[in-house]
Amino acid sequence: MSSNDAESTAAGPNERAETPADAIADARVRAPTRGNRRLEALLEGVNADAELRAWWHMAQVTSERLGMSDHSWVHVQIVLNIALRILRLLGRAGIEPAMVADHKMGRRDAEVVVASGALLHDVGMSIHRADHEAYSLFLAERKLRELLGDLYDEPERTVVASEALHTIIGHRRRGEPYTVEAGVVRVADALDMAQGRSRVPVDAGRMGIHALSAAAIDEVIIEAGEERPVRLEIHMNNSAGIFQVDDLLATKLRGTPLESQVEVVAAVEGETEKRLLGEFRLPEAKG
Repeated sequence: MSSNDAESTAAGPNERAETPADAIADARVRAPTRGNRRLEALLEGVNADAELRAWWHMAQVTSERLGMSDHSWVHVQIVLNIALRILRLLGRAGIEPAMVADHKMGRRDAEVVVASGALLHDVGMSIHRADHEAYSLFLAERKLRELLGDLYDEPERTVVASEALHTIIGHRRRGEPYTVEAGVVRVADALDMAQGRSRVPVDAGRMGIHALSAAAIDEVIIEAGEERPVRLEIHMNNSAGIFQVDDLLATKLRGTPLESQVEVVAAVEGETEKRLLGEFRLPEAKG
C-alpha cells in the first residue's frame, strides 16, 4: 500500500470558503473497516460530527497562517489509513497491541483506539500550534465519550478513551508512547510526508526545508517486511527528502514499541535528481 492510496480518496484540502459550513462540507474520512462494526460506527459518527470537522478546518487555517504543510482533513484521512495498515501488518506478525496484552480485549478494539487517535491527534491545532498535542487532549476527551458512547459500556469505554488519548499525547516529538497503538499513530503521522503535504507552503512561494524535503518525496510504500513485520519504502526524486526520513520519521520511530518492528529503506529514483529549487536568498525578498 502506498500512502498516496489514502490521499487519492480525497479531493484535496479545502480552499478557504466563505463560511464555516462551506469549509467543512466536503470533509469526510474513509478507511477500510474489514467488518469491524465498532470502527464503522466510529467513522460514521465522525463524518456526521460538524464540531469535529470544524476543528479539522481550523487546524488547517492555523497551518496556513504559519505557512506549514497540510493539516486538513486530508492529512487526517491519510494518517488514519496508514495507521490501520501498520497495525494490521503488526497483527499479522503476531505483535499484540495493548488492548489485547493489557486489557484482554480484541484487536478490533485496538483498531478503534488507533483510529480515534488518528482522527483527533491534531484537533488542538484549531487553538494554537504550540503545545497543540496537549490542547488536543482536552478537546478529544469529551469528544471521545460522545463518539464511543453507543459503542462501549463502562468501564471499557474509559479504557478505550484513555488509550486513545495516550496515542494523541504520544505523537508529539518527545511523547514517549508506551503502547503499540500509540507508536502506530506517531509513526503514521510522520509518514504523511509525500509531496502533496507541501502544497500550501510551495504554492505560497515558501521553500523552507520542510516544504522542500516534502516535495522530494514521491511515494511511501507500506508492506510486510521480510526481516521485520513492516517495511517502509520511501521513493525520493531528490536527496533533500532525507530530512523527512532522518529528522522527522526516525525521530518519531525511535523509542517507540515499533522501533524493532519496522525497516525503512529510502532511495533516490532515477539516474539524476529532480531540481527543486532555483536559488535561495537570505533574507527572503518581501513581496
